[in-house]
Amino acid sequence: MEQLKILVVDDEARMRKLVKDFLSVKGFTVVEAANGEEAVDIFFEQKDIALIILDVMMPKMDGWETCKTIRKYSQVPIIMLTARSEERDELQGFDLGVDEYISKPFSPKILVARVEAILRRSGGGSTDVVEIGGIRMDKSAHQVTIDGQAIDLSYKEFELLAYFMENQGIALSREKILNNVWNYDYFGDARTIDTHVKKLRSKMGEKGEYIKTIWGMGYKFEVSQ
Repeated sequence: MEQLKILVVDDEARMRKLVKDFLSVKGFTVVEAANGEEAVDIFFEQKDIALIILDVMMPKMDGWETCKTIRKYSQVPIIMLTARSEERDELQGFDLGVDEYISKPFSPKILVARVEAILRRSGGGSTDVVEIGGIRMDKSAHQVTIDGQAIDLSYKEFELLAYFMENQGIALSREKILNNVWNYDYFGDARTIDTHVKKLRSKMGEKGEYIKTIWGMGYKFEVSQ
């Protein structure tokens, strides 16, 4: 994998070093920030950050506020770290545009695997353009237009829509969606998918009805003829 730059944001130096050591072994360039304000400054100064690993509880500017600030200008993938594991915290993270959510303590190897999975899928170099029912997806440019109008999707929303479009007319269980879109053994709640589908439908407007709910199972992407 090319040497991509990752911003690690945590007020604990020991935690930053642990994450940096594991990422550096895999060939990533790691930039560190000790708080949210520092992270925002670095992100906008360097402009080539491929992914952010962001702690929630920090002085000056916490992870939620940092994420919210960056999301106003960028859809860079964000992995949120937190010492809390309450469901409402996780849902708040997804509402703010967090792509992954990992509770401390965690395995650094699992974290690295998730980083690699996100970057592999977001920068795979595919030039495929998929067009279905007025929806045009350019995977290499990471852009989606609906009836010629661009829509702004987070990384995970884009991947979810891509998976639906590639499996048009096929009933997909929540477990299958997790395994393919999240690309690892996900230990959270399947309601994560429902949260993302709800937001994706909203951004798609009338085309959101293409994503059909299969009660008790999952979803199916079906374009009305």
